Amino acid sequence: MLQTGELYRDLGGDYFTRQDPDRLTRRLVRQLEALGHHVTLTPKEHEPEPLAA
Repeated sequence: MLQTGELYRDLGGDYFTRQDPDRLTRRLVRQLEALGHHVTLTPKEHEPEPLAA
């Protein structure tokens, strides 16, 4: 910012989640397993987005 003169832009609280969503998934699976749960993940089928009216 000081070198480029660029204004500060807040990237948001979920910035790192958006950068690496698989990392969040792995962390949450580890947490559930640590609590004694058996975790099996199945990919969610892609749902078409509704058209804007």
